[in-house]
Amino acid sequence: MDVKKAELHCHIEGAASPELVRTQAQKYGADVSGFIQGDRYVWSDFTEFLTAYDGAAALFRTEEDYALLARTYLEGIAAQNAIYAEIFVSPDHATAAGLSASAYIDGLADGIAAAKSATGIECRMIVVGVRHLGVESVEAAARFAASRPHPLITGFGMAGEERFGRVAEFARSFDIARDAGLGITIHAGELAGADSVRDALDHVRPSRIGHGVRAIEDENLVRRIAEEEVVLEVCPGSNMALKLFKTMAEHPFDQLRRAGVKVTLSSDDPPHFGSSIGHEYDLVAQTWGYDAATLTGFTRTSLEAAFVDEPTRAILLGQLS
Repeated sequence: MDVKKAELHCHIEGAASPELVRTQAQKYGADVSGFIQGDRYVWSDFTEFLTAYDGAAALFRTEEDYALLARTYLEGIAAQNAIYAEIFVSPDHATAAGLSASAYIDGLADGIAAAKSATGIECRMIVVGVRHLGVESVEAAARFAASRPHPLITGFGMAGEERFGRVAEFARSFDIARDAGLGITIHAGELAGADSVRDALDHVRPSRIGHGVRAIEDENLVRRIAEEEVVLEVCPGSNMALKLFKTMAEHPFDQLRRAGVKVTLSSDDPPHFGSSIGHEYDLVAQTWGYDAATLTGFTRTSLEAAFVDEPTRAILLGQLS
């Protein structure tokens, strides 16, 4: 069903297609055969996935590279009837590539503008701190985001290895971002269990949680998420690829929905997981028989939870009628 779509949870470096990465590899004389074979990424566990992710990300090194990456991703999902996207951007990746954080953001913004001009798609950026790089690194990312270096930066989050450290250690970073008026999201309840979601709610007070699906392991926690109207950025294709659940029928997306939790659909690191935003919508529709109205409801939830100014939100919601 070709309904209007939106996604809130996509790591921009993780959205680089194997085709685009091969082009970049030729540009820089790099060998990507260790993690790309044919038209797909190759990895067998989370550690190898991170190696592939970092290997691909390392081939984007200039403002122009990042403009190309953002434009290619956004035009691709616009072709799948997506009208809005938020991308996770990491100043740490820019630094690793030898690029300043501001140049990185400017390059991505150029790509976002080009895609909007070509297709009409709206996009905003969420700066993320990388959890396993430690408290100081995450706080530096929060300070960068809080300085509001670009008007398209509207949120702050934390990604990375969620089994590293305790959420409470990072609370100050989120306070810095919240005080600057940024929307707050945090990865939790993916590789770590329900406790990580509870800790996120207790210490970070996010309006959204990235993944959050392991909350299903605690009935009281699911009730709390529903009551507090925290929105979950659910990425079923990613969860299946990482073997969190054996089959889609076992995935808790529909169970969470029926429990009153606000659920949305996103693709996370789409080509790494053999997915796309269109695939995510198809996946849940095929598994639970959702009709077009139900699928559009997920898009509406995404737009209502989006870190975007109210006039833009109203225009986007108007496209659903």
